[in-house]
Amino acid sequence: MNLPFDRWLPAQRWYSGRGRKIAQVRPVVVEALRSDLDLVLLEVAYTDGPVEGYQVLVRWDTGTDSALIGADGARAGFDALADPEAAGALLSFIEASKQIGPVRFIREPGADLGPGTPVRVLGGEQSNTSVVFGAQTIFKVFRRVTPGINPDIELTRALAGNPYVTALLGSYEINWGAEQYMLGMASAFAPNSVDGWQVAITGAGDDFAEQSRGLGVAVGSVHRALADALGTRVGAFPAQTMTDRLHAVAARVPEMRDHVPAIEQHYRAVAGEASTEHRIHGDLHLGQVLHTPQGWLVIDFEGEPGQPLEERRRPDSPLRDVAGMLRSYDYAAHQRLLSAGGDEAAAGQWADDNGAAFCAGYASVGDTDPRQATAVLRAYELDKAVYEAGYEARYRPDWLPIPLKAIGRLLNA
Repeated sequence: MNLPFDRWLPAQRWYSGRGRKIAQVRPVVVEALRSDLDLVLLEVAYTDGPVEGYQVLVRWDTGTDSALIGADGARAGFDALADPEAAGALLSFIEASKQIGPVRFIREPGADLGPGTPVRVLGGEQSNTSVVFGAQTIFKVFRRVTPGINPDIELTRALAGNPYVTALLGSYEINWGAEQYMLGMASAFAPNSVDGWQVAITGAGDDFAEQSRGLGVAVGSVHRALADALGTRVGAFPAQTMTDRLHAVAARVPEMRDHVPAIEQHYRAVAGEASTEHRIHGDLHLGQVLHTPQGWLVIDFEGEPGQPLEERRRPDSPLRDVAGMLRSYDYAAHQRLLSAGGDEAAAGQWADDNGAAFCAGYASVGDTDPRQATAVLRAYELDKAVYEAGYEARYRPDWLPIPLKAIGRLLNA
């Protein structure tokens, strides 16, 4: 196969190697699913740093100009997920639990995947590609692939029956070499849903606190179900890990440096704390939840995309997810301020009120009351804000004041 993946990849929304210089793109797996449809795993090497793996499904000689990858001799290769017929074929393979060479398509017991049409590709995702079939099924293809058990499939399966999670309907995977790669999943689609970020920034301020309480109930229920299904352990507060991250960010973000001693002191003050740990979402924020006419759903259990797979599958404190949601409320408050006017004090009050409502809802069903672990929760919030400062300084410098102001508030609370 000789498609120009090295030119095509950097233009894709889900490509994570921006800013790195490609040395070589090599197809390491090319598996024909049909005569006109190939599953391709790419190994992308850079001039520095580790290689990355990506999945591309190639449809030959059929597609639109916007989906064109390029020519391979007399053939033209297109991104198959932009083609309704090809996407429907992949869903039918899962429905039939089909085995094609080393590729296994697996339907969950009793799952009904519904009709394979009509089809639309969702445009909001950045690390995967999702295709919706009718109003019943959503098919997610993992573009960045690593060997091992994908937490999104693993945790969604473990949460079967929980009312705050969409049901897993099927998945597909491949054994390559001595490793297993999970490549995608089909799950129940939630029609008439809106992501929590949009609800938060556009909804009426006086009404959203009740929604926040309901969201806390949903997250608390999911945490409790994960603890019951996959077990718990007692873990020490990760002071050293947080301190290492703090110094790494401060080295790149000069505006952080004056805060370092006070943040370190806060970490040291809670370093002796131990807490119950279990599997968590790992990347929880308002964009990872959906509001439906029936209530809230928690989605996308892959964890923080930048972390290694073993880190994303490791049990952690549920307070990390709670802190992620509290930081998301702070961002939403600033977005509301930009959109609708108002002052910083009002934005801060909105974030505090909704964070308190979220924690109250969480405590009503969860095994932990975040309000009874104030210092430890604040440490997790600080750690998240430190991460945000590093991210904003690199990608959105205009947003850097949001986490910097939050760090100041948290240290003075």
